[in-house]
Amino acid sequence: MTESFAVGSDVRVREVLHGAEWASWDERVVGDDGVVLATVKVDGTPMAFPAHPVPHPWGHLDAWTSTTVLKLRRSHDWYSVWKFFDADGAFLHWYVNFETPVHRTADGVEVNDLQLDIVIAPDGDWRWKDVEHLAPSMSAARITADELLATLDAAAEVADLLERDDRWWSVWDGWSPAGDAEWEDGCP
Repeated sequence: MTESFAVGSDVRVREVLHGAEWASWDERVVGDDGVVLATVKVDGTPMAFPAHPVPHPWGHLDAWTSTTVLKLRRSHDWYSVWKFFDADGAFLHWYVNFETPVHRTADGVEVNDLQLDIVIAPDGDWRWKDVEHLAPSMSAARITADELLATLDAAAEVADLLERDDRWWSVWDGWSPAGDAEWEDGCP
């Protein structure tokens, strides 16, 4: 098991594309049992975009805006699960972000977003997002054929979990930014 990050500490999240940092920002740890790393990216979080041959789609931003996001990253998964809140802390929706498996570093994590997403409404209805970006991303060498296949396998796995209402992340249903103090001991 990988050493856990302390609850309340900040970790650096780096998106790495083609072996080079593409974007980075800090997130606060709200839970880490060595398998599931739970972090929060708050409204106003500064973001950095180092020089890279491929422009980052968020490269025009200086900071994350309008929402606060709880992110749950589980070792070896080709996706993370995000819980979105509006500026007032009201729950908006769950979101599955397909990405390379999280790689822990001494001060944070490295991932690469793989374009495909699922949006899960508060009532449990869900829909695919950004399917149309997969083929162009592969054509532009933004994602590899192996990454696409892994993403599609993970997408089938997540769709099955949602159809069976077997969300491993449901233990975080009660978490909110306003009630974060209740979670000081880490994962539920």
